[in-house]
Amino acid sequence: MPETESHSVLKEPRLVARKFLARPQPEGVGAVVRRSIGRFELKYFDPFLALGEFSVTAPAGFLDHPHRGFETVTYMLQGAVTHEDFEGHKGTIEAGDLQWMTAGRGIVHSEMAAAQGTQKGLQLWINLSSKYKMIEPRYQEMLSKDIAEAVKDGIKVIVIAGEALGTKSPIYTRTPTMYLDFTLKPGAHLQQAIPISWNAFVYILEGEGIFGNLKSQSSTSHHLLLLSHGDGLEVLNESSKLLRFILVGGQPLGEPLVQFGAFVMNTQEEIDQTIDDFENCINGFEKAKHWRSEAAGEEDRENLLLDEKSFITC
Repeated sequence: MPETESHSVLKEPRLVARKFLARPQPEGVGAVVRRSIGRFELKYFDPFLALGEFSVTAPAGFLDHPHRGFETVTYMLQGAVTHEDFEGHKGTIEAGDLQWMTAGRGIVHSEMAAAQGTQKGLQLWINLSSKYKMIEPRYQEMLSKDIAEAVKDGIKVIVIAGEALGTKSPIYTRTPTMYLDFTLKPGAHLQQAIPISWNAFVYILEGEGIFGNLKSQSSTSHHLLLLSHGDGLEVLNESSKLLRFILVGGQPLGEPLVQFGAFVMNTQEEIDQTIDDFENCINGFEKAKHWRSEAAGEEDRENLLLDEKSFITC
């Protein structure tokens, strides 16, 4: 990972190049998702395929569906979801917990609300380079108490990936990535370095703040801010309330991209092969033939989601 120290003097601060509001829309079974990356205005922001802020209430969620060729990063903000896949991996991701799933050559899984009330979280999709697309699936999972965290000068950061305020995450990112959850108290001022060649964005979870040009207008919750190139980001909280946002950056892959829902490859031929592999339960999808999640019960295999719109999320 390139070094990403905080509170250094930025020579070329990044500005907000583009901004738009992530509006809620129904997805999955009874879920509501505020999609920012991965919608018609912004299909792909290399290496990021999708970002969704999701809300689900039991028994809602995302029933059995396949993935290939990328990673999903699930970060719970409130409540809990239960994850289960056809390899027998299962568990509950609770508030503050992290699941970094590398789908690689193939995963079929479900993600369902696991508690009463509304469960909220973020899911980020990160593309994999061609050399990693067909690796064996694997997970990196961390409980909230084990995720690196630092506090300084009215700034708190949860370091999911990368480094901030002198604190590093142990998460290994095959596509070099930083993922930082910042909370700024009123009056707090942040300077966070970002590798100059990386693409980066901000997604605001709570409050409002000034990003990039400190003379610009403030931005509020549920807005995605795409950042220009530069060596870091400057943020000021001039409001009387807390400001919470994620800062995500990644090294662009610069490779061809062909996507069919949750199958992400480099060529149309590879997508066609992936669909054939899934439909015939071969080349990584063998266990999909007889597996059903507990949430899906005894539904027929035809109900597994395989059209582009139905599994565009989680």
